[in-house]
Amino acid sequence: MTEQLRLMAVHAHPDDESSKGAATMAKYVSEGVDVLVVTCTGGERGSILNPKLQGDQFIEENIHEVRRKEMDEAREILGVKQEWLGFVDSGLPEGDPLPPLPEGCFALEDVEKAAGELVRQIRSFRPQVITTYDENGGYPHPDHIMTHKISMVAFEGAADAETFPESEFGPVFEPQKLYYNQGFNRPRTEALHEALLSRGLESPYGDWLKRWDEFERVERTLTTHVPCADFFEIRDKALIAHATQIDPDGGWFRVPMEIQKEVWPTEEYELAKSLVDTSLPEDDLFAGIRDNA
Repeated sequence: MTEQLRLMAVHAHPDDESSKGAATMAKYVSEGVDVLVVTCTGGERGSILNPKLQGDQFIEENIHEVRRKEMDEAREILGVKQEWLGFVDSGLPEGDPLPPLPEGCFALEDVEKAAGELVRQIRSFRPQVITTYDENGGYPHPDHIMTHKISMVAFEGAADAETFPESEFGPVFEPQKLYYNQGFNRPRTEALHEALLSRGLESPYGDWLKRWDEFERVERTLTTHVPCADFFEIRDKALIAHATQIDPDGGWFRVPMEIQKEVWPTEEYELAKSLVDTSLPEDDLFAGIRDNA
C-alpha cells in the first residue's frame, strides 16, 4: 500500500466510542490503521449511571473534568487518537411533554456551522472511512441525532471548497465510505439471548426484546460484519474506564466472554455511502479501498 489507511469514528459523548465499535477500532489499530475518535460534546449533562459513584459530591461538581479524564484512559486502552469538537451536551430530556433543550447545547446548534468543525477534522486527518450514527441516532438522544446530521453534511462538505472554503477549513479531502454503527441489532441480541437460555443461564436481554416489539423498531440493513472477537476484552476494559457511566457489575458484562466470542464474534455496520465499488456483505470497513490505497 502506498498510503496509510485511516478510520474516523464520530461520537456524541465520551463513552460512546467504547460502547459502539470499540473492538473494531482496536482491531484496526493492531493492524497499523490510524484511528481517530471525534467526540462532539464533553458529556457535561450526563447522569452518573454507576450506582457506586452516585452521591459523590466531587464528581457531581466536576463531571466535565472527570469525564475528560475517563476519555483519556479509554483512548489509551484502545490505542486511538481523539479530538473534541467542543460542543455542550444537550442532556436527555424526560417528561410528558418533553422540556425544551437547554440554550447553547449541541442539538440546537446550526447544523452547517457545527458540521464545519467536523469538516476541519476530516480535512486534517484525511480518513478514507468514517463511522457515525443513523438518522435515529441509534437511540433518540438529541446529541446522537445531531451527530448524524453533522456527519452527513461533513462527509460531503469535506470535498466542497465552495461551502467550506479552504482558507478557513483546510485543503479539501474526499472520504470514500461512511457507515452507521449498528452493533445493537436484533439478530445479535436474539442469538446471545437464546445461547444463554440454552445453557441454563440467565439472560439480560429478555426485557430488551420485549421493548423492541413494543417500540416497533425498524430493522436496519447489516451490510458489514467485522470479525473482532479477539478485541472484546479491550472493548470492555475501555468501557469500564468510563467509571461514571458504567457499572462493572451491570448488564453490560453479564454474558460470559467465551459465549460472546463463540456466538457473535463480530461488530456490525450499515454502509450508508460509498464512492468505491464493494460487494455486500462485507467483513472489512476498508473493502474496496485497500487495493487502491
